[in-house]
Amino acid sequence: MVSLHGRPLHYVFKIPDRDRTMDFYRKVLGMKVFRHEEFSEGCEAQCNGEYAGRWSKTMIGYGNEDDNFVIELTYNYGIHSYERGNDFLGITIQDGEILKRAREFKWPIADGNILEAPGGYKYYIVDKDQPSDRDPVLNVMLASSSLEKSVNYWNGILGLTIYEKTDKSATFGFEKKATKIQLKDIGGPVDRRKAYGRIAFSIPYAEQEPVSDIITKNKQTILNPLMLLPTPGKQTVRVIILADPDGHEICFVEDEGYRKLSLPDFASEKVLDLQIKKDKS
Repeated sequence: MVSLHGRPLHYVFKIPDRDRTMDFYRKVLGMKVFRHEEFSEGCEAQCNGEYAGRWSKTMIGYGNEDDNFVIELTYNYGIHSYERGNDFLGITIQDGEILKRAREFKWPIADGNILEAPGGYKYYIVDKDQPSDRDPVLNVMLASSSLEKSVNYWNGILGLTIYEKTDKSATFGFEKKATKIQLKDIGGPVDRRKAYGRIAFSIPYAEQEPVSDIITKNKQTILNPLMLLPTPGKQTVRVIILADPDGHEICFVEDEGYRKLSLPDFASEKVLDLQIKKDKS
């Protein structure tokens, strides 16, 4: 086990319909665009999946990335559908205004206060005021084929704290008030298909090599060894990308550089809207 001083950053989705997706996140969930970036070719760390062409990235959430968990929406130009597996189960948000906005914009609300974003990604809404003492994004729920293996990996190897545990699920995190990761045993194989996502955390630069060492020692999967990941015109950061026993991708990015990379760029929302209009996406 390593002792990490981490914080949850974001979950990455590949989105098929950028226009309707942004309506959902901005108008229904009530999130703000903190930064948007356009890229002419694929990401070296496959941030946008296994696609080599033009793509975009939008960071959207309730508060700045220094203090809040946000959503990373990646759009691959020309790709308008992704086959979903059973790996992503949903994200839980506490906010008393979301369902009101969903009704206003005639967005379907399923039993249990469940909203479905374009692409089929589910959001579970806790219909209460946003909490004042913690992140309104309560947890990210992912599927597990074996809860025992998941607990051994996330707690036993990576050292995340277990906050809740039942026979069928376990909830992990670095800090009580931050967004948690919940693994639910689905009683069978996890199939990630083409729509698979990625969870990202930041840790101090000095803790990245120990993560690499402990994963290697335990014969677990490293998808991308420690590498420098550039963003044109912005801070270059060092990342290492892992896969848990079910293939869920986990990015550990250096915290020092990421705080510079993730500074809000509110003006970039105009670029997003312009590209949506031009691309009719």
